[in-house]
Amino acid sequence: MNLYNQISSNKKKTVVLIIFFIVFILALGYLFSYLFEWGYSGLILAIIISIAMSMMSYYSGDKVALFASGAKQITKEENPYVYRMVENLSIASGNPMPQVYIMNDESINAFACGRDPKHSSIAVTTGAINKLENEELEGVIAHEMSHIKNYDIRLMTVVIICVGIISLMADFFIRGSFFRGRDNDDNKSGGLLVLVGIILAILSPIFANLIQLAVSRKREYLADASASLLTRYPEGLANALEKIKNDGIGMTKVNTATAHLFISSPFGINKKSFAKLFSTHPPIEDRIKKLREMSV
Repeated sequence: MNLYNQISSNKKKTVVLIIFFIVFILALGYLFSYLFEWGYSGLILAIIISIAMSMMSYYSGDKVALFASGAKQITKEENPYVYRMVENLSIASGNPMPQVYIMNDESINAFACGRDPKHSSIAVTTGAINKLENEELEGVIAHEMSHIKNYDIRLMTVVIICVGIISLMADFFIRGSFFRGRDNDDNKSGGLLVLVGIILAILSPIFANLIQLAVSRKREYLADASASLLTRYPEGLANALEKIKNDGIGMTKVNTATAHLFISSPFGINKKSFAKLFSTHPPIEDRIKKLREMSV
């Protein structure tokens, strides 16, 4: 799949994901109305929530990701080295200048987020800044700049909110059944709420992982290739990934909802083959191999 097809695909996937999310919330609203005997008020409430959350995921999902990762925005004066590197790669890629953030974490990692190139951000850990050479850090930032250029960031940002809301709904069902069970001698509805809550609690991490797997692995290979074209030096990113592999440590502040955003798994490099099957990122060894096979 070439770059332009990937951009088109990402835009379509974002629309499909938002529609699915709205339908999902409406279905839950109908179920709430039935179990709590709310009539049409539950469905109306679900419509309001689904629209509000969809707008939130589209316009504010990046802020959620940055906050969850403990990222702090910087200016050129505060860190001219990182800021100018992002600025230079932005010019080279033809992207608008994204906002620049730094995460105070010793692991080597970075991510990009936002709804489009005009509303985008790049966050880099202090570990990446301190442990990577100039060409290596440039490769990492070019990788994230590529995610911005091909609209990966829009799809990935919407996923964060969708996954988070499903988890919240599972918790809400379980709590709702508890209070309903205390207030109503007929525990039939309460029992059904518990059952739905348990099912959602089990399925939500699986659903989250499936979405993240679907949007993550192919886009990482494409972003690696695009970064190599941007810097004209594949070895820089390959060396950076090798350092990430050897470093192996995970981030101190991260959660499953934002894990798919990062250039490498923020939970650290898991060497168990079974765990790799469910990773949101392709094997780092394969990425290094493909980069070193490139001739630019």
